[in-house]
Amino acid sequence: MTEFIARYMDDLGIPPLILSRGYAGGDEAKMLQRHLSQTSAKIGVGANRTAAAAEMFERYGCMDLGSSLYFEALLSPFKLRPHLRTEMIGIVILDDGMQHWSLFRNAELVMINGLSPWGNNHLIPRGSLREPPDALGRAHIGVIHHADLVSSTGLKNIVSTMQKINPSLSIFFSRLSPMFLFDVKDPLSKLPLTMVINKVILCVSAIGFPDAFIRRVMEIGPLHVDRLDFSDHHSIKPNDVNKIIKILTLLHSRFGTNATVLVTEKDYDRDPEILREIDDFQIMVLCSSLQIMPFEDRTEEDFRMVLNKLVLSI
Repeated sequence: MTEFIARYMDDLGIPPLILSRGYAGGDEAKMLQRHLSQTSAKIGVGANRTAAAAEMFERYGCMDLGSSLYFEALLSPFKLRPHLRTEMIGIVILDDGMQHWSLFRNAELVMINGLSPWGNNHLIPRGSLREPPDALGRAHIGVIHHADLVSSTGLKNIVSTMQKINPSLSIFFSRLSPMFLFDVKDPLSKLPLTMVINKVILCVSAIGFPDAFIRRVMEIGPLHVDRLDFSDHHSIKPNDVNKIIKILTLLHSRFGTNATVLVTEKDYDRDPEILREIDDFQIMVLCSSLQIMPFEDRTEEDFRMVLNKLVLSI
């Protein structure tokens, strides 16, 4: 979602600054940097996001929010126009920061995992929630992610709960759509998803919710999917490589063919070097893109318009 919003602002000619904590080596920040390298987006990384922002403002400056071009871009988002061609920062996106109370923000967007919306209803460390559900009362936009993997009844229940907490919340649905693959030894390659069809696959991941990754892979049509899950942000060590090779050897014995390892982009950007060291097996990266799904009478265009109104209210 951070990338989605950054690309949209870049398309409007409003250069975004993304502030990321850079947790556990900054795998997410590295992925954003790689994806957004051809845009005006800038990324500030550091646990002290106030300091990171100050440094970026000092380096690039800020756009004039009273600029007619700035408001024209937001008021007429579907009008094609050249970029404003400025290095100055026009908007700041605080990545994964609703609970980061020390920074003032003008708008809150909350992503809800449709496959596990409220975790076990307990806060960290007893559960997975960083704030109680009633924190949705502070939000302006709520997005139910992985909505295409959730039953209509399940979605209705999630929407109902969100509306009870915050009746004015603008609610949208999103999904992560697989786009292509690349080999870890050739990150510039773009390989078709069909390479997975009828293949034996081992999904290796260290992400917050690996079940969604597994289900996406299974939708493509492999012969068999096995999995090896690590904790979120886990860095692969030599001992982990041995585990991967052991499972691949067992899969080869069972199916009589070499299995292909699939990892997420986040996993690749965290450990690109060690993944390239596994010589005897093919390791592929699944590249995906967030999409806003139609929900009742709301579309991606409506989502963009809500964003525009929030920015204009600054």
